[in-house]
Amino acid sequence: MRVISGTAGGRRLKDTPGYTIRPTSGMVKESIFNIVQFDIEGRSILDLFAGTGQLGIEALSRGAKSATFIDTSPDAIKLIWDNLKLCGLTENASVHTADALSYLKKDETFDLIFVDPPYNTNLVEKALARIIEFDKVNTNGIIICEIKAGHALPAVSPPYRLHREYKYGRIMLLRYERE
Repeated sequence: MRVISGTAGGRRLKDTPGYTIRPTSGMVKESIFNIVQFDIEGRSILDLFAGTGQLGIEALSRGAKSATFIDTSPDAIKLIWDNLKLCGLTENASVHTADALSYLKKDETFDLIFVDPPYNTNLVEKALARIIEFDKVNTNGIIICEIKAGHALPAVSPPYRLHREYKYGRIMLLRYERE
């Protein structure tokens, strides 16, 4: 697991063997950042269900203004801090041990939100519903969700819309936008 591009490009990130984190594969991560490549620089990022922190770290490496990382596991939080330090990206990062759904009630908005919970849960639907309910995305902002292919697509209501879906083997990426 490496940072693909930017100031920390090529740095190898730590992972915890035996821990229940499912990091996004390198191919899928590269696809995510191809999808949002022009929507990162100077933007505020929320990495929900952050795990290793690799999505938010990649965004910071590519010039994001800030990244907020949320995970319930103290082990994951320690791993995220270790990876941020390893990449020299702690200055514009905030890391919180919190339930992602509860965190979404806070009064802050973001330009880009990554939603990548454990598979075979209904957390994508719940997180997306909360993001919309509390209007967490700035105008022209983006939500990227990673789900298993064949999983029912979560519906959204205006001003949010499903912009496009991408399939990579057994994985689907959904790009939602706020108009």
